[in-house]
Amino acid sequence: MTWIVQNLWLVPVLPILAAGISALTKQRNRTLAASLAIGSMAASFLLSLWAFVYVFWLGSHGENVRQVINVRWFQFGNEWLKIGWVLDPLTAVMLLMVTFVGLLIFIYSVGYMAHDENFTRFFCFLALFAGAMLGVVIANSLLLLFMCWEVVGLTSYLLISFWYSNPRAAAAAKKAFIVTRIGDLAFFLGMAWLYAQAGTLLFYDGGAGCLEQSALTRLVAQTTTVGLAASTGIALLIFCGAAGKSGQVPLHVWLPDAMEGPTPVSALIHAATMVAAGVFLIARIYPLMSAHVGMTIALTPTLALQVATWVGAITAVFGAMIAVAQYDIKRILAYSTISQLGYMMMGLGVGGVAVGMFHLITHAFFKSLLFLGAGSVIHGCSGEQDVRRMGGLRKFMPITFATYAVGMLALCGFPLFFSGFWSKDEILRAAHAWRVSQLPFYMGAFGALLTAFYMARQVYYVFGGKSRLAGTGHLHHAADSTDTTPAAPIALHESAAVMTIPLLILAAFAMLLGLIGTPAWPWFQSFLDGNSAKVNFAAFSDAGVLPVMALSSLLVFLGLGMGWWFYGRTPIKNAQEPDALGRLQPQIFAVLGHAFYVDALYGATIVRLNAWWSRICDWLDRWVWNGAVQTVSYLVLGFAWLDNFIDTRVVNSGFDEGCKDISRGGRMLSRLQGGQVQSYLRMIGFALIVLVLFLLWEARG
Repeated sequence: MTWIVQNLWLVPVLPILAAGISALTKQRNRTLAASLAIGSMAASFLLSLWAFVYVFWLGSHGENVRQVINVRWFQFGNEWLKIGWVLDPLTAVMLLMVTFVGLLIFIYSVGYMAHDENFTRFFCFLALFAGAMLGVVIANSLLLLFMCWEVVGLTSYLLISFWYSNPRAAAAAKKAFIVTRIGDLAFFLGMAWLYAQAGTLLFYDGGAGCLEQSALTRLVAQTTTVGLAASTGIALLIFCGAAGKSGQVPLHVWLPDAMEGPTPVSALIHAATMVAAGVFLIARIYPLMSAHVGMTIALTPTLALQVATWVGAITAVFGAMIAVAQYDIKRILAYSTISQLGYMMMGLGVGGVAVGMFHLITHAFFKSLLFLGAGSVIHGCSGEQDVRRMGGLRKFMPITFATYAVGMLALCGFPLFFSGFWSKDEILRAAHAWRVSQLPFYMGAFGALLTAFYMARQVYYVFGGKSRLAGTGHLHHAADSTDTTPAAPIALHESAAVMTIPLLILAAFAMLLGLIGTPAWPWFQSFLDGNSAKVNFAAFSDAGVLPVMALSSLLVFLGLGMGWWFYGRTPIKNAQEPDALGRLQPQIFAVLGHAFYVDALYGATIVRLNAWWSRICDWLDRWVWNGAVQTVSYLVLGFAWLDNFIDTRVVNSGFDEGCKDISRGGRMLSRLQGGQVQSYLRMIGFALIVLVLFLLWEARG
């Protein structure tokens, strides 16, 4: 086993160590904090590249591409609890993506956060966030994965609420933390159930791991009281955790509000780390998700995979529809992320690990590009985020515009030249061939149409027409605000090179990365399977390939054309002008603008029920439980008073009187022992007289 496998733990530990050192430094040590974070991420990237090359070499030589190291952690009874790390194609790809994209975001952050007074704290949290995500990726134990998973949740809370003086940021962080904990509770229950049934939480352990044949066979054979196989029940519980982390309906509500954090945080959360963790988790436990009776090739997907497919399809359409009616530049991208995560889940359900993960990897690059591009726009517009107040930025920010256009076309899946086209088509083709139903395919196609439309709408709002920008007097202007009063003009400017260079690098990958997963050269899919891929252009003639490509391309052109028709054909002149789609269907547009009122529904039901129940609990605590405690305490005090009375008035009094009598008797007896001979003689004489009298009395009788 080579050095990189034995020391793979260094990949997450280096950023975590950098975060620890930064936490001990003073706020003014800005250069040190940034250097530690960027340097540790660069070192982790080089180690990840080494690991990737090593796995690629193993696969090309026909050797085992899964390398595992397990170590003892602690002992309870006669059993040892083990944790470990695994290096396989899935790990290698994720490590490379997270470290590379994370490194670019870190570099970008130097420029974006340059004037923030908490610059050092920001890079400390950022490094810890990345390290925790890398720990999730390398974990060969569900327990170790869960621990790193929770650190990801903690750091996301810290970063979303980074500007904690803003009440909206603080509320968004609490919302994200609480909603994801709901899914994590189910995740924890599934993990406990898995350990109870399989006896281990190691994924791979020489044939004894919970994802290996022997354990899966036992899990499938065991059924619950409702007739579900234990494997299905466990998989569904773990899926709830993934749904919470990856913003799947109905646990999606935290993701749009997470935009209150700094834009680099949004890019990191939505592209490379937090939301990707849920999709990665399902890919990691895919053998459990797909386990079925007999463990042979199944014609019908398992219930767990069907649930993942339907939830993903609903989320894909749901997020895309809401994005159509948003005005905050980052919130549009946030709902877009929700939609794309739905595609990834659907891809895992209908096509397997390679299909879902391919879209995750391509999405990481073009979505981080879009978020960083949005950050460049916000930075250049002095904090403005409302797209209605922008316009004409292509003239003032040409690099940002060009790279943003690349990201937009990649997200839309523009044919042939952009990575999103190939990864999205893989999902649609797999959905088209799904044996259960064709509905997810049509839902995915509709989502693709909406994606092209709302991204065209955003680009025309931000970069088209003439500038409508005016100063708002503060750093962040809420995009849902009804205040459209003009203020002093803002000087537009392109961002610094430290921000635009990462945009250019990400734009290049957003265009070229799709080439590793085309039907003619499915290198990515072959790499995950541990095989070598060959170029075969005849694959385009396979059933469903060209028809799906043609339909997908048609939908993209149709969506872009609709965007031009509504927003590009007649340039938007002022911020007060009603939205073109809103004028056409104001009621529907209002529903979409309020995200189907899901937050309001939760507020009126779950939140209100929780508040009502909390009041009930408070009443029970104050008057029932506290009353019971007070009653018991008074009873105890009463018994204590009675015990004290008996002790002092009865027991002590009797004891004291007895002691006095004994003392008096002792004093009397002590007089008989005075040591004087005369006294002793008198006593003897007295005793003789008494004896003589007694004897005379007896003789007389």
